[in-house]
Amino acid sequence: MTSLSKSSTTSRASSASKSLTASKPPSRSATSPRTRRLNYLKSVKRLEIADRLKAAIALGDLSENSEYDDAKNEQAFNEGEILETEAKIRNAEIIATGSGDVVQMGSTVVVIDQEFAEDGPETFMIVGSTEADPDEGKISNESPLGQALLGQKVGSVVDVHAPAGIIKYEIQEIKG
Repeated sequence: MTSLSKSSTTSRASSASKSLTASKPPSRSATSPRTRRLNYLKSVKRLEIADRLKAAIALGDLSENSEYDDAKNEQAFNEGEILETEAKIRNAEIIATGSGDVVQMGSTVVVIDQEFAEDGPETFMIVGSTEADPDEGKISNESPLGQALLGQKVGSVVDVHAPAGIIKYEIQEIKG
């Protein structure tokens, strides 16, 4: 088992903390699941790790104790995730949704790929880069599709410059 030295773990936590300040903050709508996650990490996960550490310490000789090393690494990772989640919650911005006339941050947009219209409409929500999850239909405002949709109205056809070429989408509906 490979163990990380304290300095490499600290170095990773420091660079993770720097990357948090450089990233775009999420909207307030993203804070609720994050708050639940933070509570889980601080209460349940910390206690589980503390129990693992106690059990590993009870085995004796910590210098060759892989269970202890593993628990310490997990503890460092958990504390890093706590710091990251707290920063995301602290830096969250409220995104006010508009009238639904124009695509903006927080809008849910129904589009049709003009080349593959028979596949039916696709629905996307425009979110910040930290919230993006294409599997859930949440796309970043910084993605090619997100950039193309922002500021457009129902009926507009947008060109999305993707690695596969230019894809044309027609906006069918804008919600919020």
